[in-house]
Amino acid sequence: PHPQMFQIVGIAIFGTTVAISLGGIIASRHLHLDLVNNVLHSPMSFFESTPSGNLLNRFSKEIDSIDCMIPDGLKMMLGYVFKLLEVCIIVLMATPFAGVVILPLTISILLCFQSFYVATSCQWLAVNLEFLGNLLVLAAAILSVMGRSTLSPGIVGLAVSHSLQVTGILSWIVRAWTDVENNIVSVERVKEYAETTKEAPWTIEDSPLPSDWPRSGSIGFQEYGLQYRRGLDWALKEISFSVNESEKVGIVGRTGAGKSSLALGIFRILEAAKGKIFIDGINIAEVGLHELRSRITIIPQDPVLFSGSLRMNLDPFDGYTDEDVWRALELAHLKNFVCGLPDKLNHECSEGGENLSLGQRQLVCLARALLRKTKILVLDEATAAVDLETDNLIQSTIRTQFEDCTVLTIAHRLNTIMDYTRVIVMDRGHITEMDSPSNLISQRGQFYRMCREAGLV
Repeated sequence: PHPQMFQIVGIAIFGTTVAISLGGIIASRHLHLDLVNNVLHSPMSFFESTPSGNLLNRFSKEIDSIDCMIPDGLKMMLGYVFKLLEVCIIVLMATPFAGVVILPLTISILLCFQSFYVATSCQWLAVNLEFLGNLLVLAAAILSVMGRSTLSPGIVGLAVSHSLQVTGILSWIVRAWTDVENNIVSVERVKEYAETTKEAPWTIEDSPLPSDWPRSGSIGFQEYGLQYRRGLDWALKEISFSVNESEKVGIVGRTGAGKSSLALGIFRILEAAKGKIFIDGINIAEVGLHELRSRITIIPQDPVLFSGSLRMNLDPFDGYTDEDVWRALELAHLKNFVCGLPDKLNHECSEGGENLSLGQRQLVCLARALLRKTKILVLDEATAAVDLETDNLIQSTIRTQFEDCTVLTIAHRLNTIMDYTRVIVMDRGHITEMDSPSNLISQRGQFYRMCREAGLV
């Protein structure tokens, strides 16, 4: 039976190693997937309030600890636990009466660990472990002497020599356990970011949304209110207006008037605090985020490009042919520039498009909008940071290519919206004026004063 016991211990050690390795891989994979899915579905307020260094730390150091440090620490700790079990079995086989000492000794070791977490004194723990280990050696020696008439010298030597390892084994168990406990904090940190508030669902099953929605591009705001975070002042207050099919509407106002907040509300970057927004008569709060955002186009003030080919930046999902892409580049006045590049559409854009000028990046965003050609186009001060020539190119393209689309333009230069159907003037989250540009100028209100400051009247 003695070899069978050692076989059982060996199988237990092997099984534990395999179980910890597989369990560590599965646990790490699930934690990483939960973290990635939650971060990608987090609202913009999460990224605005969370330092990027914290996010990088979660995806690098903490995941590395979960992948490597915790499984290694557990394997080391359980390896020494089985080593301690092996020593106890050998001592029990050599001196059967040692069970009377080993059982209380085990209880004392557990109490020692519990007291260590209360006292948190490594010196205290070391002294007690030394004492307990030496107590086991003393018990093995005394019981061996007591049973000298029935025990062979070889068995006695084996029991005593193995019992001498107990002190070192206990120290390594404690060291491995404290390493696991220190690194287990990484799991808590990852789970903290994996359980933050998420955005609304990206898609809604069994949604009655038509495949060609929006058809007309009409927009309606109904007593709409918006807050950036709970407890802050209202960015938009009781906004109510409607935009008809293919209408061109300019939105103007001083800094902080709430112009960009309207765009955030349409794309549900921020959810409504009160009221509703309707597109073609459908409440956008009842539409999946992906379905909503994929059917509306925005040209932002700060052009967004990613590291990769120019074609990938224009058509990231390969939904259009090369002919469509070249046509969009031609309309965006970028065809000659791209033709002059050595790799043409495969030209590699650096991070953020730094190897392109600001105007070229803005025109790439325009080409992206032309490629998608949705029924609603939002321009969030798209020409605020470009020169007048580029501004004129963008405006002329928008007038000709988006003639049958609904266009909302948050205007930085008032001359770009003077031929629009209507102009909405905002101030401190309210709509103060709304009419055609000529009527607003004749009323000599806030819009008239802004035009006079710009030298347009």
